[in-house]
Amino acid sequence: MDRIAITGGARLQGEIPISGAKNSAIKLMAASLLTEEPLRLTNMPRLADTRFLGKLLQRLGTEVTESVGEDGPETLLRTREIVSAIAPYDLVRQMRASFNVLGPLVARTGQAKVSLPGGCSIGARPVDLHLKALEALGARIDLHEGYVYAQAPRGLQGAQIDFPIVSVGATEHAMLAAVLANGETTITNAACEPEMVDLADCLNAMGAKVGGAGTSTIRIQGVSRLHGATHAVMPDRIETGTYAVAAAMAGGEVRLTRTRSDFIQALIDKMTEAGVEVTPHNDGLTVRRNGSLLKAVEIETGVYPGFATDLQAQFMALMSLAEGESVIKETIFENRFMHVPELSRLGAQITVQGGEARVQGVPSLEGAQVMATDLRASVSLVIAGLAARGETMVNRVYHLDRGFERLEEKLGACGAQIRRIKGDGEDED
Repeated sequence: MDRIAITGGARLQGEIPISGAKNSAIKLMAASLLTEEPLRLTNMPRLADTRFLGKLLQRLGTEVTESVGEDGPETLLRTREIVSAIAPYDLVRQMRASFNVLGPLVARTGQAKVSLPGGCSIGARPVDLHLKALEALGARIDLHEGYVYAQAPRGLQGAQIDFPIVSVGATEHAMLAAVLANGETTITNAACEPEMVDLADCLNAMGAKVGGAGTSTIRIQGVSRLHGATHAVMPDRIETGTYAVAAAMAGGEVRLTRTRSDFIQALIDKMTEAGVEVTPHNDGLTVRRNGSLLKAVEIETGVYPGFATDLQAQFMALMSLAEGESVIKETIFENRFMHVPELSRLGAQITVQGGEARVQGVPSLEGAQVMATDLRASVSLVIAGLAARGETMVNRVYHLDRGFERLEEKLGACGAQIRRIKGDGEDED
Protein backbone atom coordinates (compact mmCIF):
# COMPACT_ATOMS: atom_id res chain seq x y z
CA MET A 1 0.00 0.00 0.00
CA ASP A 2 1.46 3.35 -1.06
CA ARG A 3 2.60 6.02 1.39
CA ILE A 4 3.56 9.67 0.99
CA ALA A 5 6.58 11.13 2.78
CA ILE A 6 6.88 14.88 3.33
CA THR A 7 9.89 16.70 4.75
CA GLY A 8 8.50 19.94 6.11
CA GLY A 9 9.90 23.43 6.08
CA ALA A 10 10.20 24.13 2.35
CA ARG A 11 8.44 27.29 1.18
CA LEU A 12 6.33 26.95 -1.94
CA GLN A 13 7.03 29.03 -5.01
CA GLY A 14 5.51 28.50 -8.43
CA GLU A 15 2.34 27.66 -10.33
CA ILE A 16 -0.20 24.86 -9.93
CA PRO A 17 -2.73 24.14 -12.71
CA ILE A 18 -6.06 22.96 -11.33
CA SER A 19 -7.65 19.82 -12.76
CA GLY A 20 -11.25 19.24 -13.74
CA ALA A 21 -13.69 18.78 -10.88
CA LYS A 22 -14.06 15.23 -9.59
CA ASN A 23 -17.51 15.88 -8.14
CA SER A 24 -18.75 17.20 -11.47
CA ALA A 25 -16.98 14.75 -13.78
CA ILE A 26 -18.57 11.65 -12.27
CA LYS A 27 -22.11 13.05 -12.73
CA LEU A 28 -21.30 14.14 -16.28
CA MET A 29 -20.07 10.62 -17.03
CA ALA A 30 -23.40 9.24 -15.81
CA ALA A 31 -25.18 11.55 -18.26
CA SER A 32 -23.68 9.51 -21.11
CA LEU A 33 -26.27 6.81 -20.31
CA LEU A 34 -29.04 9.14 -21.50
CA THR A 35 -28.15 8.99 -25.19
CA GLU A 36 -26.87 6.52 -27.77
CA GLU A 37 -24.65 9.25 -29.25
CA PRO A 38 -21.11 10.07 -28.01
CA LEU A 39 -20.47 12.46 -25.13
CA ARG A 40 -16.99 13.97 -25.17
CA LEU A 41 -15.77 15.38 -21.85
CA THR A 42 -12.67 17.55 -21.92
CA ASN A 43 -10.60 18.77 -18.95
CA MET A 44 -11.24 15.35 -17.41
CA PRO A 45 -9.44 14.49 -14.18
CA ARG A 46 -7.69 11.12 -14.07
CA LEU A 47 -8.65 9.78 -10.66
CA ALA A 48 -9.51 6.53 -8.92
CA ASP A 49 -13.16 7.65 -8.72
CA THR A 50 -13.48 8.35 -12.45
CA ARG A 51 -11.84 4.99 -13.20
CA PHE A 52 -14.30 3.23 -10.87
CA LEU A 53 -17.27 4.84 -12.60
CA GLY A 54 -15.80 4.08 -16.01
CA LYS A 55 -15.71 0.37 -15.12
CA LEU A 56 -19.35 0.47 -14.01
CA LEU A 57 -20.44 2.28 -17.17
CA GLN A 58 -18.64 -0.31 -19.30
CA ARG A 59 -20.58 -3.02 -17.47
CA LEU A 60 -23.80 -1.23 -18.43
CA GLY A 61 -22.82 -0.92 -22.09
CA THR A 62 -20.83 2.30 -22.40
CA GLU A 63 -17.72 2.48 -24.56
CA VAL A 64 -15.14 4.52 -22.60
CA THR A 65 -12.13 5.91 -24.46
CA GLU A 66 -9.51 8.07 -22.75
CA SER A 67 -7.16 10.30 -24.72
CA VAL A 68 -5.24 13.58 -24.57
CA GLY A 69 -6.53 16.45 -26.69
CA GLU A 70 -5.41 20.00 -27.30
CA ASP A 71 -6.77 21.10 -23.93
CA GLY A 72 -5.51 18.12 -21.95
CA PRO A 73 -7.12 14.84 -20.84
CA GLU A 74 -10.49 13.96 -22.30
CA THR A 75 -12.88 11.02 -22.21
CA LEU A 76 -15.24 9.88 -24.94
CA LEU A 77 -18.29 7.94 -23.71
CA ARG A 78 -20.81 6.25 -25.98
CA THR A 79 -23.72 4.07 -24.87
CA ARG A 80 -25.17 2.76 -28.12
CA GLU A 81 -27.43 0.51 -26.07
CA ILE A 82 -27.87 -0.46 -22.44
CA VAL A 83 -26.63 -4.05 -22.34
CA SER A 84 -27.38 -4.38 -18.62
CA ALA A 85 -29.51 -2.27 -16.30
CA ILE A 86 -27.93 -3.86 -13.23
CA ALA A 87 -25.27 -2.00 -11.21
CA PRO A 88 -23.80 -4.62 -8.85
CA TYR A 89 -22.62 -4.17 -5.30
CA ASP A 90 -18.99 -4.98 -6.09
CA LEU A 91 -18.76 -1.86 -8.27
CA VAL A 92 -21.18 0.56 -6.58
CA ARG A 93 -19.59 0.01 -3.16
CA GLN A 94 -16.32 1.51 -4.40
CA MET A 95 -17.86 4.98 -4.80
CA ARG A 96 -21.14 6.39 -3.48
CA ALA A 97 -21.72 8.66 -6.46
CA SER A 98 -22.02 5.66 -8.79
CA PHE A 99 -25.53 5.22 -7.32
CA ASN A 100 -26.51 8.09 -9.62
CA VAL A 101 -26.65 5.75 -12.60
CA LEU A 102 -30.06 4.66 -11.29
CA GLY A 103 -31.98 7.67 -12.62
CA PRO A 104 -30.47 7.68 -16.14
CA LEU A 105 -31.05 3.92 -16.47
CA VAL A 106 -34.71 4.22 -15.52
CA ALA A 107 -35.14 7.29 -17.71
CA ARG A 108 -33.75 5.51 -20.78
CA THR A 109 -34.84 1.89 -20.31
CA GLY A 110 -37.75 2.06 -17.87
CA GLN A 111 -36.07 -0.15 -15.29
CA ALA A 112 -32.91 -0.62 -13.23
CA LYS A 113 -31.45 -2.64 -10.41
CA VAL A 114 -28.75 -0.76 -8.50
CA SER A 115 -26.99 -1.67 -5.27
CA LEU A 116 -27.37 0.67 -2.34
CA PRO A 117 -24.03 2.48 -1.84
CA GLY A 118 -21.68 0.33 0.20
CA GLY A 119 -24.53 -2.10 0.79
CA CYS A 120 -25.78 0.34 3.43
CA SER A 121 -29.28 0.68 4.75
CA ILE A 122 -30.90 4.09 4.44
CA GLY A 123 -29.32 6.05 7.26
CA ALA A 124 -26.13 8.08 7.46
CA ARG A 125 -25.58 9.99 4.20
CA PRO A 126 -28.94 8.57 3.08
CA VAL A 127 -30.21 7.99 -0.42
CA ASP A 128 -33.83 8.37 0.60
CA LEU A 129 -34.06 11.80 -1.06
CA HIS A 130 -32.79 10.29 -4.31
CA LEU A 131 -35.47 7.61 -4.17
CA LYS A 132 -38.27 10.01 -3.25
CA ALA A 133 -37.34 12.17 -6.24
CA LEU A 134 -37.56 9.18 -8.57
CA GLU A 135 -40.88 8.15 -7.00
CA ALA A 136 -42.20 11.66 -7.59
CA LEU A 137 -41.26 11.19 -11.26
CA GLY A 138 -43.41 8.07 -11.37
CA ALA A 139 -40.88 5.31 -10.75
CA ARG A 140 -41.94 2.38 -8.59
CA ILE A 141 -39.22 1.70 -6.04
CA ASP A 142 -38.63 -1.56 -4.18
CA LEU A 143 -35.77 -2.35 -1.81
CA HIS A 144 -34.66 -5.96 -1.54
CA GLU A 145 -31.44 -7.57 -0.30
CA GLY A 146 -29.41 -4.38 -0.51
CA TYR A 147 -30.60 -3.43 -4.00
CA VAL A 148 -32.95 -0.77 -5.34
CA TYR A 149 -35.36 -2.04 -7.98
CA ALA A 150 -36.86 0.83 -9.97
CA GLN A 151 -39.46 0.54 -12.70
CA ALA A 152 -41.22 3.04 -14.96
CA PRO A 153 -42.41 0.97 -17.93
CA ARG A 154 -44.41 3.85 -19.36
CA GLY A 155 -41.60 6.33 -18.84
CA LEU A 156 -40.99 8.96 -16.19
CA GLN A 157 -43.44 11.84 -15.78
CA GLY A 158 -42.65 15.45 -14.95
CA ALA A 159 -43.36 16.33 -11.34
CA GLN A 160 -42.94 18.77 -8.47
CA ILE A 161 -39.96 17.69 -6.34
CA ASP A 162 -39.64 19.53 -3.01
CA PHE A 163 -36.51 18.57 -1.09
CA PRO A 164 -36.90 18.97 2.70
CA ILE A 165 -33.16 19.62 3.00
CA VAL A 166 -30.56 20.68 0.46
CA SER A 167 -28.84 17.68 -1.11
CA VAL A 168 -26.24 17.97 -3.85
CA GLY A 169 -26.43 14.33 -4.87
CA ALA A 170 -30.22 14.16 -4.88
CA THR A 171 -30.51 17.39 -6.87
CA GLU A 172 -28.12 16.07 -9.52
CA HIS A 173 -29.88 12.71 -9.57
CA ALA A 174 -33.27 14.33 -10.09
CA MET A 175 -31.87 16.43 -12.94
CA LEU A 176 -30.38 13.38 -14.65
CA ALA A 177 -33.71 11.55 -14.50
CA ALA A 178 -36.07 14.42 -15.28
CA VAL A 179 -34.51 15.51 -18.58
CA LEU A 180 -36.17 12.54 -20.35
CA ALA A 181 -39.42 12.67 -18.37
CA ASN A 182 -42.69 13.54 -20.08
CA GLY A 183 -43.68 17.09 -19.11
CA GLU A 184 -42.19 19.68 -16.79
CA THR A 185 -40.34 19.03 -13.55
CA THR A 186 -39.75 21.68 -10.88
CA ILE A 187 -37.14 21.06 -8.18
CA THR A 188 -37.36 23.32 -5.13
CA ASN A 189 -34.82 23.71 -2.32
CA ALA A 190 -32.29 22.53 -4.90
CA ALA A 191 -28.55 22.62 -4.24
CA CYS A 192 -26.89 25.75 -5.65
CA GLU A 193 -23.33 24.49 -6.05
CA PRO A 194 -21.44 25.35 -9.27
CA GLU A 195 -21.55 21.64 -10.12
CA MET A 196 -25.32 22.02 -10.68
CA VAL A 197 -24.62 24.62 -13.35
CA ASP A 198 -21.94 22.45 -14.93
CA LEU A 199 -24.30 19.47 -15.16
CA ALA A 200 -27.11 21.62 -16.55
CA ASP A 201 -24.79 23.14 -19.17
CA CYS A 202 -23.75 19.66 -20.30
CA LEU A 203 -27.32 18.35 -20.40
CA ASN A 204 -28.46 21.41 -22.34
CA ALA A 205 -25.63 20.91 -24.83
CA MET A 206 -27.08 17.40 -25.29
CA GLY A 207 -30.51 18.84 -26.09
CA ALA A 208 -32.10 19.02 -22.64
CA LYS A 209 -34.10 22.01 -21.43
CA VAL A 210 -32.86 22.83 -17.93
CA GLY A 211 -33.27 26.28 -16.39
CA GLY A 212 -32.47 27.78 -13.00
CA ALA A 213 -29.44 25.63 -12.17
CA GLY A 214 -27.36 27.37 -9.53
CA THR A 215 -30.50 28.70 -7.81
CA SER A 216 -32.83 27.01 -5.33
CA THR A 217 -35.46 26.36 -8.03
CA ILE A 218 -34.65 24.32 -11.13
CA ARG A 219 -37.15 23.82 -13.94
CA ILE A 220 -36.79 21.08 -16.51
CA GLN A 221 -38.90 20.57 -19.61
CA GLY A 222 -38.55 16.93 -20.54
CA VAL A 223 -37.51 15.95 -24.07
CA SER A 224 -37.95 12.66 -25.92
CA ARG A 225 -34.26 12.12 -26.64
CA LEU A 226 -30.83 13.61 -26.14
CA HIS A 227 -27.95 13.75 -28.59
CA GLY A 228 -24.17 13.79 -28.32
CA ALA A 229 -22.14 16.81 -27.25
CA THR A 230 -18.72 18.08 -26.19
CA HIS A 231 -18.41 19.63 -22.76
CA ALA A 232 -15.47 20.92 -20.69
CA VAL A 233 -15.53 19.82 -17.04
CA MET A 234 -15.46 22.79 -14.66
CA PRO A 235 -12.31 23.36 -12.54
CA ASP A 236 -12.20 21.59 -9.20
CA ARG A 237 -13.03 24.11 -6.49
CA ILE A 238 -12.01 21.72 -3.69
CA GLU A 239 -8.61 21.15 -5.27
CA THR A 240 -8.33 24.92 -5.73
CA GLY A 241 -9.05 25.54 -2.05
CA THR A 242 -6.76 22.73 -0.96
CA TYR A 243 -3.71 24.13 -2.75
CA ALA A 244 -4.59 27.63 -1.57
CA VAL A 245 -4.46 26.39 2.02
CA ALA A 246 -1.27 24.42 1.31
CA ALA A 247 0.45 27.58 0.07
CA ALA A 248 -0.67 29.47 3.17
CA MET A 249 0.50 26.65 5.44
CA ALA A 250 3.97 26.30 3.94
CA GLY A 251 4.48 29.97 3.17
CA GLY A 252 5.74 31.47 -0.05
CA GLU A 253 3.82 32.44 -3.17
CA VAL A 254 1.79 30.11 -5.40
CA ARG A 255 -0.29 30.98 -8.44
CA LEU A 256 -3.27 28.67 -9.03
CA THR A 257 -4.34 28.61 -12.68
CA ARG A 258 -7.14 27.13 -14.85
CA THR A 259 -9.66 27.82 -12.09
CA ARG A 260 -12.00 30.46 -10.65
CA SER A 261 -11.58 32.29 -7.35
CA ASP A 262 -15.31 32.97 -6.94
CA PHE A 263 -15.90 29.24 -6.45
CA ILE A 264 -14.08 29.44 -3.08
CA GLN A 265 -14.98 32.96 -1.94
CA ALA A 266 -16.01 31.77 1.54
CA LEU A 267 -12.56 30.22 2.02
CA ILE A 268 -10.78 33.28 0.63
CA ASP A 269 -12.63 35.50 3.09
CA LYS A 270 -11.48 33.36 6.04
CA MET A 271 -7.90 33.06 4.76
CA THR A 272 -7.74 36.85 4.41
CA GLU A 273 -9.11 37.22 7.95
CA ALA A 274 -6.35 34.86 9.11
CA GLY A 275 -3.69 37.10 7.58
CA VAL A 276 -3.05 35.38 4.25
CA GLU A 277 -2.77 37.49 1.10
CA VAL A 278 -5.04 36.22 -1.69
CA THR A 279 -5.19 37.96 -5.07
CA PRO A 280 -7.77 36.83 -7.66
CA HIS A 281 -6.88 37.06 -11.35
CA ASN A 282 -8.48 36.14 -14.67
CA ASP A 283 -7.62 32.43 -14.62
CA GLY A 284 -7.37 31.78 -10.88
CA LEU A 285 -5.69 33.31 -7.86
CA THR A 286 -2.35 33.87 -6.16
CA VAL A 287 -1.75 33.00 -2.50
CA ARG A 288 1.10 34.63 -0.53
CA ARG A 289 2.33 34.36 3.04
CA ASN A 290 5.83 35.59 3.73
CA GLY A 291 6.62 35.15 7.40
CA SER A 292 3.45 36.72 8.80
CA LEU A 293 1.77 35.04 11.76
CA LEU A 294 -1.57 33.37 11.16
CA LYS A 295 -4.55 34.63 13.16
CA ALA A 296 -7.18 32.33 14.63
CA VAL A 297 -10.62 32.64 13.03
CA GLU A 298 -13.99 30.94 13.37
CA ILE A 299 -15.64 29.00 10.56
CA GLU A 300 -18.91 27.15 10.15
CA THR A 301 -19.45 24.79 7.24
CA GLY A 302 -22.59 25.23 5.16
CA VAL A 303 -24.17 24.62 1.79
CA TYR A 304 -22.85 26.66 -1.12
CA PRO A 305 -21.96 29.53 -1.12
CA GLY A 306 -21.04 28.84 2.50
CA PHE A 307 -17.76 27.36 3.69
CA ALA A 308 -17.42 23.94 2.02
CA THR A 309 -17.34 20.94 4.34
CA ASP A 310 -14.80 19.40 1.95
CA LEU A 311 -12.34 22.17 2.90
CA GLN A 312 -12.87 21.96 6.65
CA ALA A 313 -10.06 19.49 7.38
CA GLN A 314 -7.56 21.47 5.33
CA PHE A 315 -8.46 24.72 7.09
CA MET A 316 -8.18 23.01 10.47
CA ALA A 317 -4.61 22.06 9.62
CA LEU A 318 -3.89 25.72 8.83
CA MET A 319 -5.44 26.90 12.10
CA SER A 320 -3.23 24.50 14.06
CA LEU A 321 -0.44 27.08 13.62
CA ALA A 322 -2.61 30.20 14.11
CA GLU A 323 -2.15 32.51 17.06
CA GLY A 324 -5.03 32.03 19.49
CA GLU A 325 -8.00 29.66 19.50
CA SER A 326 -9.99 28.85 16.38
CA VAL A 327 -13.50 27.43 16.45
CA ILE A 328 -14.61 25.13 13.64
CA LYS A 329 -18.26 24.12 13.44
CA GLU A 330 -19.27 21.24 11.16
CA THR A 331 -22.92 21.33 10.15
CA ILE A 332 -23.02 19.11 7.04
CA PHE A 333 -21.73 15.64 7.96
CA GLU A 334 -21.38 13.75 11.20
CA ASN A 335 -18.02 12.05 11.80
CA ARG A 336 -16.21 14.74 9.81
CA PHE A 337 -13.55 15.19 12.49
CA MET A 338 -11.78 11.86 11.98
CA HIS A 339 -8.62 13.72 11.03
CA VAL A 340 -8.31 15.29 14.50
CA PRO A 341 -6.44 12.39 16.19
CA GLU A 342 -3.98 12.26 13.28
CA LEU A 343 -3.35 16.01 13.33
CA SER A 344 -2.83 15.67 17.07
CA ARG A 345 -0.04 13.15 16.39
CA LEU A 346 1.77 16.00 14.63
CA GLY A 347 1.41 18.20 17.72
CA ALA A 348 -1.82 20.05 16.98
CA GLN A 349 -3.93 20.91 20.02
CA ILE A 350 -7.56 20.21 19.13
CA THR A 351 -10.56 19.34 21.28
CA VAL A 352 -13.85 18.16 19.86
CA GLN A 353 -17.30 18.30 21.38
CA GLY A 354 -20.18 17.25 19.16
CA GLY A 355 -20.04 19.17 15.91
CA GLU A 356 -17.53 21.73 17.16
CA ALA A 357 -13.75 21.63 17.23
CA ARG A 358 -11.55 24.10 19.10
CA VAL A 359 -8.03 24.51 17.79
CA GLN A 360 -5.44 26.11 20.04
CA GLY A 361 -2.60 27.26 17.83
CA VAL A 362 0.90 25.94 18.56
CA PRO A 363 4.28 27.43 17.54
CA SER A 364 5.21 24.43 15.39
CA LEU A 365 4.25 20.91 14.34
CA GLU A 366 6.49 17.83 14.44
CA GLY A 367 6.60 15.17 11.73
CA ALA A 368 5.19 11.75 12.59
CA GLN A 369 3.55 8.64 11.18
CA VAL A 370 -0.11 9.37 10.42
CA MET A 371 -2.94 7.51 8.71
CA ALA A 372 -5.46 8.86 6.20
CA THR A 373 -9.06 8.12 7.20
CA ASP A 374 -10.90 9.63 4.22
CA LEU A 375 -10.29 11.74 1.13
CA ARG A 376 -10.29 15.23 2.64
CA ALA A 377 -8.70 14.16 5.92
CA SER A 378 -5.79 12.60 4.05
CA VAL A 379 -4.88 15.81 2.24
CA SER A 380 -5.10 17.79 5.49
CA LEU A 381 -2.28 15.60 6.79
CA VAL A 382 -0.19 16.35 3.71
CA ILE A 383 -0.82 20.08 4.23
CA ALA A 384 0.21 19.84 7.89
CA GLY A 385 3.30 17.88 6.89
CA LEU A 386 4.45 20.72 4.63
CA ALA A 387 4.96 22.88 7.71
CA ALA A 388 5.96 20.22 10.28
CA ARG A 389 9.58 19.87 11.36
CA GLY A 390 11.15 16.65 10.16
CA GLU A 391 9.42 13.93 8.17
CA THR A 392 5.71 13.16 8.06
CA MET A 393 4.66 9.79 6.66
CA VAL A 394 1.05 9.61 5.46
CA ASN A 395 -0.21 6.03 5.20
CA ARG A 396 -3.23 4.64 3.29
CA VAL A 397 -3.03 7.30 0.57
CA TYR A 398 -5.41 5.45 -1.74
CA HIS A 399 -7.94 7.89 -0.27
CA LEU A 400 -5.91 10.74 -1.82
CA ASP A 401 -5.88 9.09 -5.22
CA ARG A 402 -9.68 9.17 -5.28
CA GLY A 403 -9.76 12.95 -5.56
CA PHE A 404 -6.36 14.52 -6.23
CA GLU A 405 -4.55 14.19 -9.53
CA ARG A 406 -0.71 14.20 -9.49
CA LEU A 407 -0.60 15.76 -6.02
CA GLU A 408 3.07 15.01 -5.38
CA GLU A 409 4.02 16.31 -8.82
CA LYS A 410 2.09 19.57 -8.41
CA LEU A 411 3.42 20.32 -4.93
CA GLY A 412 6.93 19.12 -5.81
CA ALA A 413 7.06 21.50 -8.79
CA CYS A 414 6.63 24.36 -6.29
CA GLY A 415 9.48 23.18 -4.07
CA ALA A 416 7.75 20.84 -1.61
CA GLN A 417 9.92 17.95 -0.39
CA ILE A 418 7.38 15.24 -1.06
CA ARG A 419 7.61 11.74 -2.51
CA ARG A 420 5.45 8.67 -2.93
CA ILE A 421 6.70 5.37 -1.54
CA LYS A 422 5.24 2.44 -3.44
CA GLY A 423 3.66 -0.48 -1.66
CA ASP A 424 6.82 -2.55 -2.04
CA GLY A 425 8.71 0.02 -0.02
CA GLU A 426 10.54 1.62 -2.96
CA ASP A 427 10.25 5.28 -3.80
CA GLU A 428 8.41 6.10 -7.01
CA ASP A 429 10.65 7.47 -9.75
